[in-house]
Amino acid sequence: MSFIKEFKEFAMRGNLIDFAVGVIVGGAFGKVTSSFVDGMVMPIIGKMVGGMNFSDMKYKIQDGSKEVLNASGEVITASVPEVYIKYGEFITATIDFMVVAFVMFLVIKAMNRMKKAEPAAAPAAPPAQEVLLTEIRDLLKK
Repeated sequence: MSFIKEFKEFAMRGNLIDFAVGVIVGGAFGKVTSSFVDGMVMPIIGKMVGGMNFSDMKYKIQDGSKEVLNASGEVITASVPEVYIKYGEFITATIDFMVVAFVMFLVIKAMNRMKKAEPAAAPAAPPAQEVLLTEIRDLLKK
């Protein structure tokens, strides 16, 4: 089998196409969820805890400094940026994850409920030979 033919069979499998669609929809769903959390949930939570903006919550671990120039304009000391631990963004991302996890839980729960709603297929009747042999066995037991 040629490499191209093998790749074509692999790429055209139903599961791979379903997976690709799931990844694309998941990415879009992630953007919608992040927008929902950042624009609607976090302002409400911030208001409830005293008007905080979670995206501004950070802890400075290093002070910054501007560059130092000499009289001729040459840089003597390069600028150093401030370094922060941005725990507010982490809190926002955690809440974002919890919203996504809860929505996925609801979707899977609904899918499982739909699966249970389908009645189970009746078992197939045994072949005539088996029925006859069962009757003979029961008669011999008596």
